[in-house]
Amino acid sequence: MSMTKRLPKSRGLCIFYSLALILALLLIFHDNPLADPDTELLKKVCGCLLIGISCILVFLWYDRLMVLPLELYNSRKLIKRLAINDFKKRYAGSYMGIVWALAQPVVTVCMYYIVFDVIFQSRAQAVSGGVEVPYVLFLTAGLVPWFFFTEALTNGTTSLLEYNYLVKKVLFKISILPIIKIIAAMFIHIFFIGVLMLIAIIYGYYPTIYWLQFIYYVGCEFILVLSLSYATCSIVVFFRDLLQIISIGLQLFQWATPILWNIDIVPDRYKWIIKLNPMTYIVEGFRNTIYGDTWFFEHFYSSTYFWIFVVAAFCFGALIFKRSKPHFADVL
Repeated sequence: MSMTKRLPKSRGLCIFYSLALILALLLIFHDNPLADPDTELLKKVCGCLLIGISCILVFLWYDRLMVLPLELYNSRKLIKRLAINDFKKRYAGSYMGIVWALAQPVVTVCMYYIVFDVIFQSRAQAVSGGVEVPYVLFLTAGLVPWFFFTEALTNGTTSLLEYNYLVKKVLFKISILPIIKIIAAMFIHIFFIGVLMLIAIIYGYYPTIYWLQFIYYVGCEFILVLSLSYATCSIVVFFRDLLQIISIGLQLFQWATPILWNIDIVPDRYKWIIKLNPMTYIVEGFRNTIYGDTWFFEHFYSSTYFWIFVVAAFCFGALIFKRSKPHFADVL
């Protein structure tokens, strides 16, 4: 029995509206006594407005929006197999094979250690709450999610171009191609997270229950990249210059994300601009997981904004992909 029969439109809408209602109630009744009342009211109004708009759009475009999730779910076994094959073939012609994929994060971390800890002796980096951590740990915690984001987004964007011979096959579900490339990039990301954990332990930050949040933040980043990739992989088929634009944009985007610098140096009245960047949520989440001792739900507004952004990006990407899909084979 297919997923479509088990989840009819009426039930799907009911589930979505129930979750939206719960989120709206949490948003309305959430209280932060230390925050500015006017700012809190603005956040609540904007959040409820975005939730309301999302409910209207899902009601109008439900059938079109559900096509992509259903295809991914029904092809989950094929996705797993092709993702493993894609990762293996990347290093198939080399003697050391997969070792090259794992060597890059190790070399990167060693380089930053030599530069910042040995040469410049940046022993500590102040973080929120007056806590200080070694700069290498602070920096690595920001680089780990960023490296995955750049590689996964680039590979997801070029997925249709790379597998153009599959795009031309009528019976092949090309919607699984972006997620295959992203899962392949995830293998290296998981190893890099292991390197981050090892660095934390070396500097005296031992595993705690908060480290379980890695699962949450990795899932957040995966869905974020997937949502963006469906839009970019569709557009790049018709506009190849998008690859160069993304490459330059990622370089600029890196400096707009608190990776090399601390977000606390930004004045409070401008900090919300930095937090509009969804990767700020991921980077700060990785740091809070390692040494911040805070749960993701304690950053209520940031979490709410991030998921509203992701849902909107996924809907936008799914619609662009569905509309462009019939013309891919003609262009490629």
